[in-house]
Amino acid sequence: MATEAPVEVSPSALSGVARVLVNAGKLTARAADDLSKSARERKVSFISAVIGAGAVKPDDLAHTLSVALALPVLDLNAVDMQRLPRNLVDSKIANQYQLMVLGRRGNRLFIGAADPTDQEAVERIKFATQLTPEWVIVEYDKLMRQLESSGASANEVLETLANADFDFDVTEEETAPPENSDSTTDVEDAPVVRFLQKMLVDAINMRASDLHFEPYEYNYRVRFRIDGELREITQPPIAIKDKLASRIKVISRMDIAEKRVPQDGRMKLKFGTKAIDFRVSTLPTLFGEKVVIRILDPSSAKLGIEALGYEKIEKDRLLNAIGRPYGMILVTGPTGSGKTVSLYTCLNILNQPGVNIATVEDPAEINLPGVNQVNVNEKAGLTFAAALRSFLRQDPDIIMVGEIRDLDTADIAIKAAQTGHLVMSTLHTNDAPTTLTRMLNMGIAPFNIASSVLLITAQRLARKLCENCKKPAEYPRESLLKAGFKPEELDGNWKPYRAVGCSACTNGYKGRVGIYQVMPITEAIQRIILTEGTALDIAKQAEIEGVRDLRQSGLVKVRAGMTTLEEVILVTNE
Repeated sequence: MATEAPVEVSPSALSGVARVLVNAGKLTARAADDLSKSARERKVSFISAVIGAGAVKPDDLAHTLSVALALPVLDLNAVDMQRLPRNLVDSKIANQYQLMVLGRRGNRLFIGAADPTDQEAVERIKFATQLTPEWVIVEYDKLMRQLESSGASANEVLETLANADFDFDVTEEETAPPENSDSTTDVEDAPVVRFLQKMLVDAINMRASDLHFEPYEYNYRVRFRIDGELREITQPPIAIKDKLASRIKVISRMDIAEKRVPQDGRMKLKFGTKAIDFRVSTLPTLFGEKVVIRILDPSSAKLGIEALGYEKIEKDRLLNAIGRPYGMILVTGPTGSGKTVSLYTCLNILNQPGVNIATVEDPAEINLPGVNQVNVNEKAGLTFAAALRSFLRQDPDIIMVGEIRDLDTADIAIKAAQTGHLVMSTLHTNDAPTTLTRMLNMGIAPFNIASSVLLITAQRLARKLCENCKKPAEYPRESLLKAGFKPEELDGNWKPYRAVGCSACTNGYKGRVGIYQVMPITEAIQRIILTEGTALDIAKQAEIEGVRDLRQSGLVKVRAGMTTLEEVILVTNE
């Protein structure tokens, strides 16, 4: 029985991009027809099907369309995304038709897209903006990376989650306003609810640590802190500022009627079986309430010590200290330097069935199963010192104090460290040696410090270079020496790297890495403390004992190609 010959497909029967690729000899008519059918079945664009099948490379596709349609090509890697106009085209339209706004001139709107033959997109943009779209061709893979990183895909995520178990964990009976209250419409306004959910999902997708909702006289802006830097994300209508603040306060269990004083609260967002906690703070400003939401990611506490960026000698010193049966370990650094994550990582290592661990924090940021966590409540008289006194009657093995702020707390913590407990805490000081003098200045007796403190870690967070786009940099030898490199370290073939920037990162950086000064309290340092030596004396002795200061630790990361010299100088410039 003879097999049927395949039906020939005429290029004229194809449309748009498919016809261009066949006429240019990039695809056969049969292959183009098969890919068109596949795209329709999978409900994806033809270009997505072509790129996904590896039939044509993204750059080749862009240049083929440019020649055939006489349209310009733009490399998105060369574009500063922060300078592009926002809010001219709704993100739903941008995501649906896979396009982005590049600029506006008069009544012309320049649109970057991989498929400039989509007439439906043209009509939709004309109707929505009352402007005339002009196409600029961009490479499909770079466009999709940018759409994902800018949060344009968050609507799809939200729709998926809305159909599943996506919800705020809030007890409405406890927090709902009275039925006749004007605030009822504020907190149940559907567009406001959707906007807040979208911002939270976008922040999680973009690896943000904080969201800032900021009202001003004539505008309202939303900024995310990503890798330690604030980035403006959008400027929603100023009319929603009060409704948005009310919605956030309701689900954070705050008093929505009180707008004159700062408030603090928490909320939880559920993603099916996964839940993410948020810490919320409101602040009355001249033009409304500013709201800052901190994302508390439980996975950050379970990264493991390897992921925090300790060098081997620093890691060994820290593990040796937390393995001791009693004494005090202090973690120091400014706000936002990762002190809490370091402490939680240590607690995770120590968290065993046979160990009783108690923590007192203000507030407890991440829930640690198996650890007894207590929140400070100063209004009720539950201060750090009061909680510590209670802990000592609870038979603890390990105690973690969120912060030592006063002499009373410090005294009780030191007594606990001297009576068979391992105590961990934080202090706000610049480096490890100055921590000891700060304790002396608080009024703690030198012999108590010398006999109880085992180790002090000072830390900073530096932005990490993007592996996709970092490039070697040339620096004058004198600049490297001035930064702290030793002459012998400059010999050899290594070169520092510089940040470049691409669609996969933020200005050449992606993620952060810790820089640490880990200083064990040796007998020599104890003698300096007992004779009330200065921080300089302690620093000199620590250097003799091989303890790197923060700058030297940062330069190790520069040599390893993990960050830039500029970044290290910025975060260690005391």
